[in-house]
Amino acid sequence: MFIVLYACLINAPTTCREERISVSVEATAPTACVMSSQFTIAQWSEEHPQWQVGRWKCVPGNRLFRDI
Repeated sequence: MFIVLYACLINAPTTCREERISVSVEATAPTACVMSSQFTIAQWSEEHPQWQVGRWKCVPGNRLFRDI
């Protein structure tokens, strides 16, 4: 399972990027991904203070390249 997040630079909000974070959650448990994602996204945000997360979603690994 992956958390796919969309983040923009705080000082240049038109400069955005997509990040894919692998999480160890079963693909059959999207609810578990959503519940654990808050901590993962907060940790990513702390490590990347110049970026602001705008939106995110959980995506199973086998659908990663089709959903985006």
